Amino acid sequence: MKLHDLRPADGSRQPRTRVGRGIAAGKGKTAGRGTKGQKARAGGSIPPWFEGGQTPLHMRIPKLRGFKNRFRVEYEVVNVGAIGALAERGAFETETTGGKSAKAAPVTVNQDILRAVGLVRTLNKPLKILGAGELSAPLFVVADAFTASARAKIEAAGGSVNVLEIPGTPLAALGVIPATDGPAEPTEKPSPKSQAKRSAKADDKAEDKAGDEPEARTARVSTGKARAAVARPTDETEPETAPEAAATDEAADEPAAPDDSDADDAPSTAPKAETPSGDDA
Repeated sequence: MKLHDLRPADGSRQPRTRVGRGIAAGKGKTAGRGTKGQKARAGGSIPPWFEGGQTPLHMRIPKLRGFKNRFRVEYEVVNVGAIGALAERGAFETETTGGKSAKAAPVTVNQDILRAVGLVRTLNKPLKILGAGELSAPLFVVADAFTASARAKIEAAGGSVNVLEIPGTPLAALGVIPATDGPAEPTEKPSPKSQAKRSAKADDKAEDKAGDEPEARTARVSTGKARAAVARPTDETEPETAPEAAATDEAADEPAAPDDSDADDAPSTAPKAETPSGDDA
C-alpha cells in the first residue's frame, strides 16, 4: 500500500452530472427534463401551494375573525370553592402558639400559598379569585382582582379581601415627608398697572352680572374711564407747556391792534365826498 493507492470508499463520492453534453453523456438533448411541458421550460417552476388549478387550502379554510385586545390581562384564576375545599382539609392551617383567639383568626391565603398547594401554576401572572363554589371557613385572601360574587362569599364566611394595587405615581422614600400640594407663592410682585387691570376686569364682570340696562352701561363706561385715568402712570402724563409758549399762544389768539404810522403812510381807500359846484347848484 502506497500513497497513490489510497482512494475514497466506493459510492462515497459521485461525479457531477453534466447535462446537455450530447447523447453519449447520457443527459444530452432534453437534459433530463422530459419532452415538453411546463417543467421543461426555463423559469417554469410551480409554487408549493399550487394544487392544479383548484381552490388552494389557504383559500378554502375560514379566516381569523373578530378583535384581539392587545392590552388584555391574563390572570391565574382560582374559584372560592377550591380554596374552601382545601381549607376544610386543613391545607392552609399553620402552627399556633395556643389560645382560642389565635385559632379563630382567619387564615391568610395569597398566590404563593396557592401555588404551594397546587391551585396556581405560576407567579408570573396576576391572581384573580372567582366566585364559583361555596366557602364556609373565614379566610383573609390577598389577590390582584376579585369578582363581586367571590368578594361577597368571602365576606359572608367571616373573612376579608385585600386587593393588590400597583401605584400609578412614584411614592416618597421611607422617612421622607412628601411636600404639601398647596398653592405656590408668587416669586414676583405684580405691578400696580397689572393690579389695576385685574381689578377693572373683576368690576366689569360683577357689573355684567348685575344687569344690562342702559344706565348701568353708562355708569360702567364712566367708571372705566375714571379707573384708566387713575391707573395711568406719572411718567406718561403730558409735559407742562412753557410760559413763553403759553404767552405766544395767547398773543396769537388776540386780534392785532392797528398801527398809527402805517395808517398815515397808506393811501386812503374811502371815497371822498364831492362838493357841488355853482353850476350844478
